[in-house]
Amino acid sequence: MKAMRQARRREFLKSSMTAAGLAWTARAISAQEAPAKPAGPPRIKFAAIGLDHGHITGQCRAVIRGGGELVSWYAKEDTDVVKSFMKSFPEVKRAKSEQEILDDKSIALVASAGIANERAPLGVRVMKAGKDYMSDKPGLTTLEQLAEVRKVQKETKRIYSIDYSERLENKASVAAGELVKAGAIGKVIQTLGTGPHKMTPQTRPSWFFKKEQYGGILTDIASHQFDQFLFFTGSTKAEVVASQVGNVHHPQYPELEDFGDVMLRGNGGAGYIRVDWFTPESFPVFGDGRLTILGTDGFIEIRKNIDIGGRERGSHLFLVDKKGTRYIDTNNQELPYGRLLVDDVLNRTETAMPQEHCLLAMELAVKAEKNAQRINLTL
Repeated sequence: MKAMRQARRREFLKSSMTAAGLAWTARAISAQEAPAKPAGPPRIKFAAIGLDHGHITGQCRAVIRGGGELVSWYAKEDTDVVKSFMKSFPEVKRAKSEQEILDDKSIALVASAGIANERAPLGVRVMKAGKDYMSDKPGLTTLEQLAEVRKVQKETKRIYSIDYSERLENKASVAAGELVKAGAIGKVIQTLGTGPHKMTPQTRPSWFFKKEQYGGILTDIASHQFDQFLFFTGSTKAEVVASQVGNVHHPQYPELEDFGDVMLRGNGGAGYIRVDWFTPESFPVFGDGRLTILGTDGFIEIRKNIDIGGRERGSHLFLVDKKGTRYIDTNNQELPYGRLLVDDVLNRTETAMPQEHCLLAMELAVKAEKNAQRINLTL
């Protein structure tokens, strides 16, 4: 059965792509998911500081797949996230302090998923210690933090990377990037990104409900969509046309924002973003995240976490062009972010993500949040 599916997929791709697209096809078919551990000797040693969000496990796995060796970690408290992390990496030692890791000259990279407003100050300390930094999103929460990060990054020449995992760690998103680059839908005109989430308040830490700490819904969740807008439109400059946020249905959490949306204009295309905390608890995954990429010759739709039509797993990609509508299986798509980031640490390059792109996405998110109109709907 698997062989038949592979054969059908090869036949579809051969008949539907241009020469540039066929180059992408060959890579996608032959690519295998990166192993959980590096194939050879470790290329760098890295550590984790700040284990306040479960994303830290995925961040570390991405670096390990790329050839990194996780040698130590530090967290202030033994939370449920910390306990889960310890089960995932039982052989890795716990450092006695943050400073122990910063003073260890063998460690080249530090990963963090700390409380959102603590990530940028930690990143500054990491860069000043001569190490590169990989933050969970959001990588910062204020314009003041952004200015300090840019200043220190420029002075130290260290890497400040933000793991926008909805693009970097989602197979359909990676495959879509290859298709867009190959010209499969012509010139990109607009991206439309949605990020719905389950609230599940009983599982959330206290900082999740404090705006100073989580940064607001557009700074937090929508940072993914700002990254995707810049990447898929190829924009290097952009502005927020309009934005709005509100707490429309959770008065028991007065500092929470449960809805937000944004209109964007860039030098490569336009964008629209909507994020919310209204996915029902009955839904089988945390949210039906989607991205539509509109081009002059067609469009791509990505269903990141689930296909409500019934297909298994996540990372679903639909391509619509002048020849018709097709589903592309991305199960064998490589996730290159971790490998490229390790390359950048070793070679002092920017192949995983241009530094300015990384920080521009957060600049747009923070500005959209700061200048958003407050809405008050009655639901």
